[in-house]
Amino acid sequence: MNCRKFRVESNVIKLLFFTIATSFISYSQETTNDEEIDSLLDELFFNDEQLVDDLLNSIHQYDFLYTNTTFNSNTFFAGRDSGIDQKNLIPQISYYSSSGFNASVSSVYYEQQNPNWDFVSLSGGYGNTIGKTRKFHYNISYSRFFYSDGFDAFNNSIDATIGVRNTNRILGMVIVGSYLFGTRQSIQISSRIYGNLTLSKQTNHAFKFRPQIHFLFAEQAITFMVPPRIGVPPILVTTEAFGLLNTQIYLPVSFTTSSWDIELGWNLNLPRPIENEGNLNMTNFFSLTVGYLINLRK
Repeated sequence: MNCRKFRVESNVIKLLFFTIATSFISYSQETTNDEEIDSLLDELFFNDEQLVDDLLNSIHQYDFLYTNTTFNSNTFFAGRDSGIDQKNLIPQISYYSSSGFNASVSSVYYEQQNPNWDFVSLSGGYGNTIGKTRKFHYNISYSRFFYSDGFDAFNNSIDATIGVRNTNRILGMVIVGSYLFGTRQSIQISSRIYGNLTLSKQTNHAFKFRPQIHFLFAEQAITFMVPPRIGVPPILVTTEAFGLLNTQIYLPVSFTTSSWDIELGWNLNLPRPIENEGNLNMTNFFSLTVGYLINLRK
């Protein structure tokens, strides 16, 4: 298995998850702007991209900045254990406009890697809803990755997202297709099924349970040895295979106040081996995300 490729593709996967749309709760048009903003903040963790949809539903003109940082207790690439236990940190700043335009800057810090900061990503895109019911939504975006070691195999990504949710917005599904390119090319498809359950909601805070299950389909490099023949040395052969790489179950609980959002969750990876990769063990880790929303028009 080509571990370097896995590391690169997994970094991109992490950023793709920032843009996967999920669920929001619909709020009455009679609420004040402050209440609308707080409600949107309450849901922002669950999906940055879907924020655009709900802002369109409640506030006709807006400009927002959202900053968040995620801490992961361990690092796994497509659910696979690299053999190195290391924590990681993912900071991000995002901008959302009522025009549908959205942009973000992200990075990833690995505890044991040298250099620790693996890459910086710049992303820009456009998203909106489809139809009068607005049950369907989409986003088209482009991302550019700048790696600290100059790696350029996959330093560009074009992503297309389509999602659907039920009327009360407690269940939904999202599919993201990504074309990665640089000196090499690759395709990734990820899907997410989610729930959005309110545990407690008060005037100035709320608790929510947001279970999710992710499926990741992507190309993987498999290296294996061709059995030697008499007088012929063994040969290493590397092939590309496309298929389901990982299923991830995420069980997060979030707490939201008027300005801050905190989410704590447990992740369980069920990696699926491809071709000659061999048996893979389940992996798990904890995630903590802290976010803050800034209304630029307030």
